[in-house]
Amino acid sequence: MILKKVDLKAEYSFLQSGQLLCIAADYIFDSEVDSNWKRPALIVVPGGGYGMVSKREGEPVAHAFLAKGVQVFILTYLTGEDARYPEHLIEMAAAVDYVKKHADEFSVNPQEVFAVGFSAGGHLVGDLCVEHQNMQQKTGVALDCKLTAAGLSYPVISKINGHQGSYVNLLNGYTEEAKEELLKTLNLDEAVNEQTPPAFIWTTATDNVVPAENAIRYALALARKNIGYELHVYPDGLHGLSTANDEVNIVYNADMKRIARWVDDCALFFRRYTQEKF
Repeated sequence: MILKKVDLKAEYSFLQSGQLLCIAADYIFDSEVDSNWKRPALIVVPGGGYGMVSKREGEPVAHAFLAKGVQVFILTYLTGEDARYPEHLIEMAAAVDYVKKHADEFSVNPQEVFAVGFSAGGHLVGDLCVEHQNMQQKTGVALDCKLTAAGLSYPVISKINGHQGSYVNLLNGYTEEAKEELLKTLNLDEAVNEQTPPAFIWTTATDNVVPAENAIRYALALARKNIGYELHVYPDGLHGLSTANDEVNIVYNADMKRIARWVDDCALFFRRYTQEKF
């Protein structure tokens, strides 16, 4: 097993912060059947309204996907008064670039780098999906940061129906005019384009923080561009379910057993875009 903490700021001087926890299987065979074996990579991006980074949407998710044969990386991004757009986006882009550039170290296929984000972390992953082609303009450096596909878990997508606090934190310090201009991109359904990667999207109809219409908006935007997607709206469940098991939820019921299948479904969706068996 490979366990490594990466200070992204030390690797990319234009960042304010950013940390990547790498958790990767070292070797899966008892004998050297293939010394060049590769796995897909998954970057896990917790939520927290752009005001904090939720631990319950980090390691539990990483462990669930590691068990499915995916090398996993957990992104911790800058929050607080000094953290505003596009800092989170640039840290996310740098994380993808880092995984691709160090693919051999982690036995990763650099053509198979995915991300799954939760709530505001879903917004961050979705933002990279619609803006990856603009990162050199934002950083002055060419970053290889396009995802193969994304997983969006009860994501913040649009300020129109979204979690207002996420947008307050994201756009802290901007003038009202600048906010209106930035929302043309940060309302992600309005920014989906031909270069946006496919997405697996899930939420619940009774989400009490981020209305399900956010996920539906993004799915419809992908559909209009003929981009692959899979959408699940489970009938019942509060916001922030993470893996939807009793490890991370105090209240656990039969509905959540059904919701917990999202991990399997998401992994199968990603497998549509891989060559490796996992």
